[in-house]
Amino acid sequence: MDENQQNIAEESESKRRLPLSLYGLSPRDIQEALDLDRQYQGNQIWEWLVKGATNFEQMSNLSKAERERLSKLMPSFMSSAIISTQTDETGATKLAIKLFDGQVVECVLLKDKDGRGTACLSCQVGCAMGCTFCRTGTMGLVRNLAAEEIIEQFIHLRSLGDDITHIVFMGMGEPMANLGPVVKSIRYFHDPAGLDIGLRRITISTCGVAPGILKLAEQKLGVRLAVSLVTADNDQRDLLMPANKAWPLEELRKALIRYQRIIGKRFTFEYCMIHGINTDEASAKKLAKYIRDMDVMVNLIPWNPASELPWETPTMQEINEFTTMLDHMRIPYTRRFSRGRGINGACGQLAVPLNNVGTDNDTPAMA
Repeated sequence: MDENQQNIAEESESKRRLPLSLYGLSPRDIQEALDLDRQYQGNQIWEWLVKGATNFEQMSNLSKAERERLSKLMPSFMSSAIISTQTDETGATKLAIKLFDGQVVECVLLKDKDGRGTACLSCQVGCAMGCTFCRTGTMGLVRNLAAEEIIEQFIHLRSLGDDITHIVFMGMGEPMANLGPVVKSIRYFHDPAGLDIGLRRITISTCGVAPGILKLAEQKLGVRLAVSLVTADNDQRDLLMPANKAWPLEELRKALIRYQRIIGKRFTFEYCMIHGINTDEASAKKLAKYIRDMDVMVNLIPWNPASELPWETPTMQEINEFTTMLDHMRIPYTRRFSRGRGINGACGQLAVPLNNVGTDNDTPAMA
């Protein structure tokens, strides 16, 4: 083998070992992936990533020669890119993120009245759960996201220049069906030496995957749990949320009680109010019975419109009458104002056109 062939072979081998992204890697992993001479260089690059550097040239504490080598070796250290940005009158911003394989996910930055930001992140391309009131459910499941693809959504949202203090896994996908990468990304977000997002400022939402809830309890992370309940009637929930056939209300309740015994913290029931479906007195009574002996807050969310779905948002009178019944039954609840509706960025509104990749609409299964 001549010298030219040797160089080509070495360059090919180097590229073969390169990760798609440097996010989610430890300093030691970065050192090994980039063939760095010194361990401290891996720490330096990791720190620049946390700061939001977009290229190696910005990493001023690396030598010029090293910056040039790394820029040639890995022109981009992210596996995804922003392809569209939309902002509505509430200040909510939705990003469409193109992944390395051409698939697209959406993530949203929500702002409160004080300007603090919440990153709403996706964990899958599409979703297999098939909730009939959710646009993402119409996509089926294309694939799970890797931890770095979840982390990069946060980095892209932070590049908008806003202070992000909270993270919610309420975007596209079912977190409990991709729990490993979700937990890995949470540990990255929480690292006190890095992004330092408090665990109590991170929420995982689920449609009620009981085995995933139990696995999350074993992790003892201390994050917040939100469960999409929608109705406490099994037959009705079977129709609205097919996952209920795999993990019916009784099994879900057992998992939640065990979760609460292990974690010892209040969780939230997300209750999507749908006109004429789950806002009557019978629904309120079943809800009151179901939450008995659980330390839970019911989060009332009016259904967010989606033109291709058959449901309607309840009227204000309907909502007021329902909350009056909840008051009489002493059910603890909050009423949530949906931000991001104007850009189809509110709960249940995220969906993107699928590329030519097969989807999986079979019965939900644990990853």
